[in-house]
Amino acid sequence: MFSPSPSRVPNLDFPFFSLSYKTGSLKTQLLLGGGTADGRANLETSMRKRIMEFLHISESEYAMVFTANRTSAFKLLAEAYPFQTSRKLLTVYDYESEAVDAMINSSEKRGAKVMSAEFSWPRLGINSEKLRRMIVRKKDKKKREKRGLFVFPVHSRVSGTRYPYIWMNLAQENGWHVLLDACALGPKDMDSFGLSLIRPDFIVCSFYKIFGENPSGFGCLFVKKSAVPILETSLCMGTMGLVPVGRVLLPLVETGDTSNSFSEQEEAASGELDCTGLDHVDILPMTVITNRGRYLINWLVKALLKLEHPSTEGVRLVRIYGPKVRFDRGPALAFNVFDWKGEKVEPVLVQKLADRSGISISYGFLHHLSFSEKYGEQKAGVTERRTSTGTMVGSKGKERVKGVKVVTLALGFLTDFEDVYRLWAFVSQFLDADFVEKESWRYTALNRETVVV
Repeated sequence: MFSPSPSRVPNLDFPFFSLSYKTGSLKTQLLLGGGTADGRANLETSMRKRIMEFLHISESEYAMVFTANRTSAFKLLAEAYPFQTSRKLLTVYDYESEAVDAMINSSEKRGAKVMSAEFSWPRLGINSEKLRRMIVRKKDKKKREKRGLFVFPVHSRVSGTRYPYIWMNLAQENGWHVLLDACALGPKDMDSFGLSLIRPDFIVCSFYKIFGENPSGFGCLFVKKSAVPILETSLCMGTMGLVPVGRVLLPLVETGDTSNSFSEQEEAASGELDCTGLDHVDILPMTVITNRGRYLINWLVKALLKLEHPSTEGVRLVRIYGPKVRFDRGPALAFNVFDWKGEKVEPVLVQKLADRSGISISYGFLHHLSFSEKYGEQKAGVTERRTSTGTMVGSKGKERVKGVKVVTLALGFLTDFEDVYRLWAFVSQFLDADFVEKESWRYTALNRETVVV
């Protein structure tokens, strides 16, 4: 996640809740409404109700549990899903993901056959023909048979490529249970998502730095109540409880009044909790948030593509993977920086130098790429091999997969033009042929350690 300027991130000295692990069956917790029998019940019930209202998810149709993060939610579902009878797991991710790998590893141990969509180079759109063949039920198959679990993100958290919702409809029509990965959705995107039309069986979302810094957030796993009975009753660990603390400070509130009595704090902790972080987002018009993110990411794409090395005519500093300037692209970007000789600067080094400048970016690995005949010659030059943590159908053991290591960033709803301009200004420094070498020497002088270039 590309972090906004520190001045706009709440800095809370005290948490207003903490997280504690629960053990037991995911199915049982869902049947009980995800609540507890102790003093945490009011806090969890209030928080659950507020989150479901915020996301426009009906309490009458879905049950919900809290998880430590997105990875925990994926793994929990993989350990409870009936892969013995619905044997396939089909994912749609153009990048290597810890959460998806955790799901793949858990599901394989339980007998699942793992498959993945492929993505066409260089725009990284879904290879529709191949995905349709994997989704559509063969004519000789019984209609009542559930084929497995179809895991679908709204858009790539690395490349920003958006995927048509029709794939979820096609999967449901052909007997798949659908998991919607809503973690990439913006804070108001569920307003326009059309949940009432698609109704996925499972939804995963995460709340990161919405309630303050400590804890930084948690994940949520929503299960359609009609799908709860299919889950297996197995002991698992990964669901979380929200524990109120003695002193409650509400995030994103600037009142200057610190005279709350103990009884008032107890009232807040017992369930009358003001989720001001969500309230703050709720008062902002959806079109304002959506349009700002779209303008910022498209401006950044244009600005980065205009950077060319002065010593070599037409040699661009930055290459972007995925969609370029588009109305419907997501607020994420995958790119690499190249020197004047056309050699790639290692994404890990770019991330380290950005971190030193107070800019939070990351690096990732694009995979499951398909190259048409037109781009076939590029394959050897842009891809590298690395060991995959999961395996696909037809492979034996750990698989050496081809892909592209990239620099990644994702804009949040607090990101503004100052943030993206700072990033552009940082990247433009690579136009100086000696920038990396000078920075490595500077790092050595300040820290007495050597940065390998």
